[in-house]
Amino acid sequence: MMTTPALRQQASPTSLLLKLALGETPDDMPTVRDVTRRTQVAAQSIDGDGPIDRITRKLASQFKAARLFPAAAHPPSPGATHLGYDAIEHSTGIARTLMLRVPQGTPTDALCDALAQVTNVEGVSLNYTTQTPFDVGGAFPMPDDEDGGWASRDLVRMREALAHEPGDDGVLVGLIDSGINDRHPEFARSFRAGFDTVRIEPGDVAADIELLGDHSDPDMRPSDLFVGHGMGCAGIIAASGRGMPRGIGGACRILPLRALAAARLPNSKVVGVGAISDLDLALKLAVDLGAKVINLSFGTDDAALAPHSPKPHAETVAYAIARGCILIAASGNNGRETRYWPAAFPEVIAVGAVQDNRVPAPFSTRGDHVALCAPGERVLTSALNGYQLASGTSFAAPFVTGVAALLVARSHRRAFPIDAHLVRQLLVSTAQPFAAVDGSGCGAGILDGAAALAALDRVIDATPGYGTVPESDGGADDG
Repeated sequence: MMTTPALRQQASPTSLLLKLALGETPDDMPTVRDVTRRTQVAAQSIDGDGPIDRITRKLASQFKAARLFPAAAHPPSPGATHLGYDAIEHSTGIARTLMLRVPQGTPTDALCDALAQVTNVEGVSLNYTTQTPFDVGGAFPMPDDEDGGWASRDLVRMREALAHEPGDDGVLVGLIDSGINDRHPEFARSFRAGFDTVRIEPGDVAADIELLGDHSDPDMRPSDLFVGHGMGCAGIIAASGRGMPRGIGGACRILPLRALAAARLPNSKVVGVGAISDLDLALKLAVDLGAKVINLSFGTDDAALAPHSPKPHAETVAYAIARGCILIAASGNNGRETRYWPAAFPEVIAVGAVQDNRVPAPFSTRGDHVALCAPGERVLTSALNGYQLASGTSFAAPFVTGVAALLVARSHRRAFPIDAHLVRQLLVSTAQPFAAVDGSGCGAGILDGAAALAALDRVIDATPGYGTVPESDGGADDG
């Protein structure tokens, strides 16, 4: 997902994201989930007629507020998802982030500016709405001379990687995207039960954009009927190999989170549109449901944000890292040196795109935050129905996500702890060189799955207590 010039500065005209300072959130503030389920009523006061309430009522006349995120360990009783936040949820801001709903016509820019001056407000921003696909030119029909998709896989040494480590179906990969088609023949055993966090009203998007299908009722059906972006990513990670190469993540399973609604643009193109709040809800849910590796093939151009606006996804990225997750994100497709969020966060592994000739793709966004590149031009992968050739950093990121899942599987096999820092170190240190061209701003080089796995084995072998089985001292048994 990316912001485009036509959508720059577009945000929901009726919602803001407000993060309060530590200790300032009322204990009884409900969550959006419980308000949506009608087990709680949205709050109409935040600070007891203090500056937040007075400023908001002055500019918006009225408002409704609720916590954006439910607690991971909330009690099972109805209406209790605002109870049980732990230290990580408080420190990262998860427990302190509110969605503020205001009437249509409210000057939301002015309201953000005014609330940002309040001492017990840590951050406030518009609830931006951006679009996918985060690709270049969409899907292409497959020519008769298509090589079966192996050129891109051989470039990253996928066959050798899977021979070294076949993967583990206990490794869960979160896929936050436009949803999936769980009846596609490539995924008979790949998808776990997922969730749909989309909640977009027609007034949240431009008047000439038509929302299609399910777009306002969060539920447990992450089905995509129109877009196909998520299916393109899923195939690279976990396809079974029936009509395309097997997924590079081997035996891993995918947790699908639909956070992007389908929409038809004035030119009749169907895309996905998503609010920052929906994407953030999906990311937290992926973490809470046990995803160790999470693919983020979406992003918001820093230039699209209002001046001094907090960076999108800061709280959820911090939360995921604190919970031990590995985050992989597409760098962007504008071909310039710039920053998209969440890829630009230092904790996230940002992935650019390379062509099969080992040359960085001209559309790949560059910058010193980009860790490495992977195939991203005319990659054979799954579509909503059948197959497609897809281009964009959206489809480069899943290659790295799949290898990260293999690294986690290998670490499990050898009972060795692994985290995002070590995964980045392994991927970057083993990257293959680009062709003899200027690869500046494209990271350390090209993904090498086999070399990354071999490097992990060397790290484990060199760690006292892990590399060898202790020899018997020949003495008597204890006792």
